[in-house]
Amino acid sequence: MRSHLPALSRRFLVNFLAMAAGFALCCSAAWPQDKPVTPPKKLAISAGQLIDGKSETPMANALILVEGDKIVSVTAGGAPPAGVELIDLSHSTVLPGLMDTHTHVLLNGDVTAADYDIQLLKESIPYRAILAARNARIALEHGFTVIRDLETEGAMYADVDVKTAIANGEVPGPRMQVSTRAMAPTGMYPLLGYSWELKVPTGVEYVDGVEGARKAVREQAMYGADWIKYYSDRRYHFGDDGVLHSWVNFTDEEAKAIVDEAHRLGKKVAAHAIGSDGIAAALRAGVDTIEHGDGLTEPLMDEMVRKGVYWVPTVTVGAYVAPGRAGNWPKMVQLERDNFPVAMRKGVKIAMGTDAGGFDWKDLNQAKEFEYYVQYGMSPMQAIRSGTVVAAELLGWSDRAGTIETGKWADLVAVSGDPLKDITELQRVKFVMKGGVVYKNEVH
Repeated sequence: MRSHLPALSRRFLVNFLAMAAGFALCCSAAWPQDKPVTPPKKLAISAGQLIDGKSETPMANALILVEGDKIVSVTAGGAPPAGVELIDLSHSTVLPGLMDTHTHVLLNGDVTAADYDIQLLKESIPYRAILAARNARIALEHGFTVIRDLETEGAMYADVDVKTAIANGEVPGPRMQVSTRAMAPTGMYPLLGYSWELKVPTGVEYVDGVEGARKAVREQAMYGADWIKYYSDRRYHFGDDGVLHSWVNFTDEEAKAIVDEAHRLGKKVAAHAIGSDGIAAALRAGVDTIEHGDGLTEPLMDEMVRKGVYWVPTVTVGAYVAPGRAGNWPKMVQLERDNFPVAMRKGVKIAMGTDAGGFDWKDLNQAKEFEYYVQYGMSPMQAIRSGTVVAAELLGWSDRAGTIETGKWADLVAVSGDPLKDITELQRVKFVMKGGVVYKNEVH
């Protein structure tokens, strides 16, 4: 059949089809359809003693098989499969990666009021994020494979950036859950005391009113918050009744709006609550965790048990700074120590958390929190579980972390001695693995 196209159009069509065929052939050669898949790396770990986070007693001579970032099997004894790389920890105690459920990687120092002002006024948020990445790496090297970072202290949403950089493998660090900007009503959190003519940054997001509370939660969720944190109280003082009291920050309606909106969006809520009044207000609002909680009373403990609320005591920072502070601080530390065994007896769920930011690990180690828990009445195994199994429950990660068993993340640490006999061994971690990758190995 004769074509009705002009000769020029036919030649153009022929040339175009030829060029398209050539381009397709070139592309098929240069960009293959099926990229080669690298099989996940397989490792075997021999553990002289294994504290798996599940059993009350450790397992001797355990063999842990890891494929990619997951644990594929845990057995008592046995030889590793042929051709699989072996990591010899046969003279060490192996545990799940440690978890700190209350940190501040964007804050450095003790922190005095002057230090705090300098960081918010003289250090840029990008610079503080760089320091935060450094702090996170140091925490990982000391055995903390998971942290919950509870506010950026004026660094806006930089914790989301640090978390993302770690998750993308750009920098080493723990797995993170973050809360971005904590919340307090206007004028109830630093920076304070500057001329009203100056607009200075604040360490929190100021939130006022029910609608303001809901909007703040939505905004933080939009920018990547995993948790919502708010300051339930301030100004702690002992009353004539011997109870540690406090000034409550938010109205009940505002606090409940924060919690309700967070829960509606699938976020949990952490409340900074030190005095009994602040703790009671936070429990009325329906929070998921009480942070610090020095002023707990037995009725408040009973309420926490009834509602399934976790207590994160953060003993380390309080005990560290109290000797240098006047006023009620030393008495508050002692009160928390007195409350600790009572809360245990009543069944309050206690998760390990330190309130630590960036600091010199030579003088202080986050794992000292475990030592305090043992001093306050926990067995070494209970203390270990507070920073593994219980912490994973608080974070909603029980299906992937907190224990060493099939299907969980290959997040492991090892120490030379036996932490069940000397809990301070956790302050001397020699081996760290996160997601099947070894970040530290000083085992000899």
